[in-house]
Amino acid sequence: MLALGTPAPNFTLPDPHRNTISLENFAGAQALLVIFMCNHCPFVIHLKTELAAFASEYQKRGVAVVAINSNDSSEFPKDSPANMIADIKQYGYTFDYLIDADQRVAKTYQAACTPDFYLFDHSKHLRYRGQFDDSRPKNDIPVTGSDLRNAIDALLNDQPVAANQKPSIGCNIKWISGQAPKYAV
Repeated sequence: MLALGTPAPNFTLPDPHRNTISLENFAGAQALLVIFMCNHCPFVIHLKTELAAFASEYQKRGVAVVAINSNDSSEFPKDSPANMIADIKQYGYTFDYLIDADQRVAKTYQAACTPDFYLFDHSKHLRYRGQFDDSRPKNDIPVTGSDLRNAIDALLNDQPVAANQKPSIGCNIKWISGQAPKYAV
C-alpha cells in the first residue's frame, strides 16, 4: 500500500467527455479524496448511492473528490466511457470520474481493487488509505461510509487520523493482459 505521508502522485486524465483533469485542479482544496472505482464491480455497486451522497456532502465542506476508473474496458465493456457517463447521470455524481486507460495512475497509487480510497490533506500528503466502511454485498451492514467519514472529519478538524486503517475490499482492478503489477492481488 502507498505509505501514509506520501505526496499525492500527479495525474492528468480525461473524463468520459474528453475534458482533461489533473491533480493541479484540486490545489486549493482542504482535502482530496481519490477513489479508484468502476461501474460493474458488485462492491462498488453496493455503495454507489451512498457514495454519491457522501461525496456531495463533503464537497460542500471543502473536500475535493475525484474517481478514477482504471479497468481494461476493452475486456470489461461495462466500464467503458459511455457506461461511465450513464453512471454519472444515474447516481448524480458531483465529482469528476476519470479514465486511466493505460493504468499508469493506478500503478503509481498502488491501487489494487475497486473501490479503493485515498485521502490526502490540504498539502496533498496521504493520511488515509482504506475502506469506506464494513458494509459488503450481502452482509446486511448498512452503508454509512463510517471509516472514511471518521478520517475526513478528523482531518477537517485538525485532529490526527486514526492509524488503524482497514484496507479496502473489492474486485481486483482489471489489468490489461500481461500488465498486472507485482503488488496486484
